[in-house]
Amino acid sequence: MKTEWKIFLTIATFLLGATVLYGAWTYADSDGHVEWVGTVALLLSFLLCAMCGGFFWFVSRRIDLRPEDRADGEIADGAGEIGFFSPGSYWPFGLALAAAIAGLGLVFWQFWLLGLGMVAVVFATCGLLFEYYSGTRRTAEH
Repeated sequence: MKTEWKIFLTIATFLLGATVLYGAWTYADSDGHVEWVGTVALLLSFLLCAMCGGFFWFVSRRIDLRPEDRADGEIADGAGEIGFFSPGSYWPFGLALAAAIAGLGLVFWQFWLLGLGMVAVVFATCGLLFEYYSGTRRTAEH
């Protein structure tokens, strides 16, 4: 996690400098008026990168160094089981379809379609999250 927090905080530092530079440049270029849309977008991008970098920094202090964080790390050090990955699921397709329905409702300003899509998004998200806790794919340890 050491590499990740350094990357994110470097990008956040760049975005903070770009925010200040952009705000000052638009202030000087337009007779004392700051262009707020770009300034706020850059500021929010800085805050998002700083939040991610802070999270990775916080986590990296509490876990052991991974092979990719050590200078003497070998490829073989990272071998072994990484985690569980689903072999196949229909829920991502349902989630994408539900998001598309909600998006169409938003585009055409049809509140009933937007509401239906949002309910379907919640249902599909719950189905995706709890797929291995209920039904035929339930694992033996639960």
